[in-house]
Amino acid sequence: MTDPEDARPVFRLLAVPGVTVDKWARVWSERRPKVELRVEPAEAAEAAALLAVEADAGLLRTPVDQDVFHAIPLYTEVTVVVVQRDHLLSAADELTVADLADEMLLSPLDDVIDWTGVPGAPAVLDHRPDTTADAVELVAAGVGVLVVPQSLARAHHRRDLTYRVVTDAPTSSIGLVWARDRYTDLVEEMIGIVRGRTANSTRGRTQPEPPARPAAKAAPRATPPSGRTPTRRGGPSPRTSPKRRGR
Repeated sequence: MTDPEDARPVFRLLAVPGVTVDKWARVWSERRPKVELRVEPAEAAEAAALLAVEADAGLLRTPVDQDVFHAIPLYTEVTVVVVQRDHLLSAADELTVADLADEMLLSPLDDVIDWTGVPGAPAVLDHRPDTTADAVELVAAGVGVLVVPQSLARAHHRRDLTYRVVTDAPTSSIGLVWARDRYTDLVEEMIGIVRGRTANSTRGRTQPEPPARPAAKAAPRATPPSGRTPTRRGGPSPRTSPKRRGR
């Protein structure tokens, strides 16, 4: 894609909340200085729809529709529970799902943790806040607890709240995603960057075939200035007969 106000082409990369792209953006600027990397925030629930029509690639939460998108898994986040700083659960270093059994779980409409089929999952509050930010406000008000990926807990940090790892809770993963019908060389470049390939790596790229070398020509036989053909080594001259031995 190209920005009409900038002569440089633009590579648009969606990023859902909690994803940090600073390192990858620096590498991109070093390898593709003539292409602007434009990182655009997108809510997790809307990111796939935006990617289908507007962006070149995205750092999205997976899974995604495999009929429409291709995804490369990057990492799986640690899951934590956000509680008030003086909450009883804050006394532990780590927790399990069973430790949350007596708590009221807040499940915002943009929740990225799927509790389906998890035995002993805590009861969910009937009223679902619109966003994770709204749910954090309710935790601060003592309404319930919130289970999120650690990156979201950090993004919504407050002094009156803390979080603890829940070792057996469902997790959320991040992947590099792009539309199957819009694979380009720049998408391949981003794949190499997030996978940590070096700048000289050719893995996964289509390389042009080297031009065929012209057939080597046989060197012409050298002819001495006299015009005579050189004599073979170890043999008599073709014009000189060997002397006869005396009888």
